[in-house]
Amino acid sequence: MIKIIFSDMDGTLLDEHGNVPAGFDEIVAELEKRGVMFAPASGRQYYSLEDSFMKYKDRFLFLAENGTVVTYKGEKIFTCPMDKQLAQQVLKTAEPLKRVYGVFCGMKNGYVLTHQYTDEFLEELHKYYTHSEPIPSFIDVPDIPVKVSFFDPTGHAAETIYPVMKPFESKLQVVLASDHWVDLMNPGINKGVAVKEVQKRFGIRPDECAAFGDYMNDAEMMEAVYYSFAMGNAYPEIKKLARFETATNEEHGVLLGIKRLMKEGLI
Repeated sequence: MIKIIFSDMDGTLLDEHGNVPAGFDEIVAELEKRGVMFAPASGRQYYSLEDSFMKYKDRFLFLAENGTVVTYKGEKIFTCPMDKQLAQQVLKTAEPLKRVYGVFCGMKNGYVLTHQYTDEFLEELHKYYTHSEPIPSFIDVPDIPVKVSFFDPTGHAAETIYPVMKPFESKLQVVLASDHWVDLMNPGINKGVAVKEVQKRFGIRPDECAAFGDYMNDAEMMEAVYYSFAMGNAYPEIKKLARFETATNEEHGVLLGIKRLMKEGLI
């Protein structure tokens, strides 16, 4: 029987407006009645996830920053901080890129250079970093980095950001998180590693877990569970990787997938 369900947020659980689908609360109530934990797993910072699920903040398990920070009932049960100097080097490398925005993703806040703290970027930034602040330089950031992220408003991150960051692959993991975002984290850290840490912590087997995802930063999470679901709108490689497929995020595919598991007696 399934004991925990991991779900990506953007392009997976959330609709095109960034909203949780209608009927979500009813599904959560049924899951809790059956003793199943729900775990948002996202590239977003913890506080963004907490804000999205405020009434569940002491009931959900949160995998934030692509698995570099895992929090349960307000306690960080797993973290994987980056070397600060390396994070600063990565951010400096991207400075010549036009209209590419960098984020120093810290334990406390997301930090953005003051001159990039513009309306164009803030609208996007606040989807993922509800706790953020401008800073004149990345040299003296009063925080510990867990991730570095870059945003391309044109939606061509694979062409504009990824090739520039690729040389860091010998030291860091470089992940295309969406058409707009590229994330860099410690090597070997991802949502899948976080899922395995959770499984170890709670004594849960892979065949007692389900996961829903749509993009390449969900790949390892899919591999860490048995009941892996690709969204109907998922990246082709994720569809190949997943054991099952559900409807698109616009069609509330996560809820439909959970209902399917309930119907089949797996929850």
